[in-house]
Amino acid sequence: MLEKHTKISDTAIVLCAGFGTRMRPLTLTTPKPLLKVHGKTMLELALAKLGDTGRIKRVVVNTHYLYEQIESYVRSLDLAKLGLEEIIISREEEILETGGGIAKALPYFGNKPFFAMNADLPWVDAVKEFGSLSRMIEMWNPEVMDVLLLLMRTEKAMGFSDDGDFFLMPNGEVYRKNTKPPRPYVLISTQILKPELFAVHPSKVFSNNVIWHKAEEEHKLYGLEHSGTCYHIGTPEDLQKANALLTWNKMP
Repeated sequence: MLEKHTKISDTAIVLCAGFGTRMRPLTLTTPKPLLKVHGKTMLELALAKLGDTGRIKRVVVNTHYLYEQIESYVRSLDLAKLGLEEIIISREEEILETGGGIAKALPYFGNKPFFAMNADLPWVDAVKEFGSLSRMIEMWNPEVMDVLLLLMRTEKAMGFSDDGDFFLMPNGEVYRKNTKPPRPYVLISTQILKPELFAVHPSKVFSNNVIWHKAEEEHKLYGLEHSGTCYHIGTPEDLQKANALLTWNKMP
C-alpha cells in the first residue's frame, strides 16, 4: 500500500478558474465552484474528497474569474476538518484553459503523477471507506499509464447528455478517436496525470483534450469506473435537481 501511495504526489489541483457561462445568471455574481449543493460549496466537496484519501495533504486551487471570492473563501476554510494541511492559490492573469492551468501549477507536484479535479461535479462513493480516489491510487500503474480517468456509465450519470465521452476496454484502456456517439462512459471530472505530459507542451493556453489525445494514441489512456452516484452541474436547472437528488446524509 505505501509503495503504491508514494507513486502519487501528495499535492493535487482543483480547477476553479472558469467563467461558468452556462450557469448564468447565478455565476454573474458567484463563481461556479462556490455554488452550493445541500449547504456545501462544490469546491468544499471536492477538497473533502481529496482529504478523505489520507494521501493528499496540499491542494492547488487555480483562480481567474471572480478570483477574490474564491481566494477569500479558501482562506476561511478549516483545513484540519478537510484532512488537508495547505491550500495553494495559483492565480491566472489570463484564462489558460484546463491544460494551461495545470501546466502553470506543475512546480507544486514534486515531479510525481497527481490528481486533477473539476469543482463542478458532486459525486458520492458507494463505499466511503474505499472511495473512487483511493481505488484510482491502487490502480495507478505508471509503467503502462500516462492518464487515468474516473468514468461512469452514461446511463447512470445524471446531468449529462446521452452522447458520452469514452469507450472502456476490459483491461482498463480508454479510447474515443474515430468513434461516434453514443459512447458508454462519461468523464466525471477526476484524473491522475503525469507531469511530463504538460512540461513539453509548446502553448501556454491549451485544453486537457490535447493530453488525452496523445495518451490515447500511445495506448496510455486508462479509466476506472466510479461506483456510486454523481450529478453534473452544468446549468441552474442542474443545480436545482442535484440539490433535490443528492441528500445531505449522503454528501461528505
